[in-house]
Amino acid sequence: MGGDSKSLFGFMIVFVLMVVAFQVFGPKKTQQPAPAQQKTLTATNGAAAPTTTNAGSPAPMTAGSGNAAPPAATAVQASSESETVVENELYRITFTSRGAAVKSWVLKKYKDDSQKQPLDLVNADAAAKFGLPLSLWAYDAGLKNRLNTALYVPSATGTLTAPGTLSFDYSYGGLTVRKTFHFDSSYVIGADVSVTQNGAPVTALLAWPSGLGDQATLQQYAGAYFAYSENGKADETAAKKVIGGDTLRGSYDYAGVSDLYFAAIFMPETPADTNLVTLHESLGLPKNSAHPDPNTVDQVSILGTALGANGGDLSTRLFVGPKLLGLLETVHTVNGENLEHVVSFGWWGWIAKPMLLVLRFFVVHGIPNWGWAILVLTLLLNVAMMPTRVMMMKSSLKMQRIQPQIEGIKAKYAKYKTTDPRRQEMNKEMFDLQKKEGVNMFGGCLPMLLQYPLLFGFYRMLMYAIELRQAHWLWLPDLSAPDALHVLPIFVIVSMFLSQFFTPSPGMDQSQQRMMAFMMPAVFGVMMWNIGSGVALYWAGSNLLGVAQQMVMNRTSMGLEMRAIAAKRAAKRAGKTVKAINARH
Repeated sequence: MGGDSKSLFGFMIVFVLMVVAFQVFGPKKTQQPAPAQQKTLTATNGAAAPTTTNAGSPAPMTAGSGNAAPPAATAVQASSESETVVENELYRITFTSRGAAVKSWVLKKYKDDSQKQPLDLVNADAAAKFGLPLSLWAYDAGLKNRLNTALYVPSATGTLTAPGTLSFDYSYGGLTVRKTFHFDSSYVIGADVSVTQNGAPVTALLAWPSGLGDQATLQQYAGAYFAYSENGKADETAAKKVIGGDTLRGSYDYAGVSDLYFAAIFMPETPADTNLVTLHESLGLPKNSAHPDPNTVDQVSILGTALGANGGDLSTRLFVGPKLLGLLETVHTVNGENLEHVVSFGWWGWIAKPMLLVLRFFVVHGIPNWGWAILVLTLLLNVAMMPTRVMMMKSSLKMQRIQPQIEGIKAKYAKYKTTDPRRQEMNKEMFDLQKKEGVNMFGGCLPMLLQYPLLFGFYRMLMYAIELRQAHWLWLPDLSAPDALHVLPIFVIVSMFLSQFFTPSPGMDQSQQRMMAFMMPAVFGVMMWNIGSGVALYWAGSNLLGVAQQMVMNRTSMGLEMRAIAAKRAAKRAGKTVKAINARH
């Protein structure tokens, strides 16, 4: 087999292994996941009457209060649980006075995957077990339980329209808590927390402890990670590496939990004095969501974060919303850093981000559909990579022209063992021949190396672009989900077979040729079977354009000569002779 064919085959194998690894360990999205069990919450209109108790008249104890001290001179707590709804054009947040935490955080502009109802970013199942968003976290379990089961007195009940401020107060047994939240027209809210015991500050951290509400499948849970920026350096930690209950102290500009498309990110007002606790729990997810069976469940990771100041009051802002790149670029920490790196493009961000911007430009300026925009960008990328195809073809042709001489040199030294020093002379003769004929043994590899960043950058961008979530194209209702009819994977298989069929490979033996023609399309087709439709659409479109380009190139003088070389070798094996076509002139 010729050196160029070996290089091509090797790179194809490497590419397959990398994509397979991403599919095994990376996040996926399934078509039409089963409905997540969410509670429908409505705001109450009546305010819960606060109870103020003097010494000698004990106030009612809250559940889980532990060994609380006798009541102090004045106690402040509500007599019953109430709800307060805060909303603007982007969200509707439902607070409960029990724990002064969030029961529901609905994003009005996004739908869930199953019922197509407004998306609630509170993971109801996980929150019921591990705590509600904006609850408080403490190292002492008894104190933590007391803080989150107490009945706080809200400054307002019913519905509050942003901009506005909502406060919750609780005081009993020497423990005094005040939580204040500030709202405007954006996805960012402000939070101030003060906890004291007998007048002394108590370390209590504001928490988002229970994942995100768009997580419904095994793959979506696996796609969660801990996102943070310490001393101006953004980074992330995959779920499997997050240590539950680990305390991190440092200068954190932001920190929080994220999945493929949404995030809850804290941005402390005093980054240099920040304590972070990484939370990692597990939850049983039924294997069959339609017919849940407690005996057949998969354990999934539930990530959370708690943030606080070191033994003092906490002031922070919190972004809860979609990971739109343009939106995250407008959200800045107190040190001026934005949140764009919460979108996990990884190493390929320098390619993926510009591609996403180009796609968005197409959609905004004349192509109001993300599927068609993907195909247009695919066309432009293939045109841009056309010179590399020509370079590879030229390199392959040069290698095939001298292949008979290469084989003669190999035959000349075949009698020597591989350890014989005279085998070095064979390598020198082959190198001299390639240099004389202007053949670069890496000529077929370098163009492919130029293509790989574009391929993986586009691949990574399509996997993490929230714009593709529930974006339709022709028969596809969601470009981030697999093609339920499997039309695109089948097209990928057929188009790859045609590409292999039309690509001349005179230096490849029959067994390798069959593998390239049948095995590679089958492997890629299997990978495309459960991948996001946006990625499969790009791959299918790229294959189709590649077949068209190859058919045109086969009609050039280079293509004719390569086919002639292939025919000549086939005839030689059959004991015939054919006339060669030379493309040098």
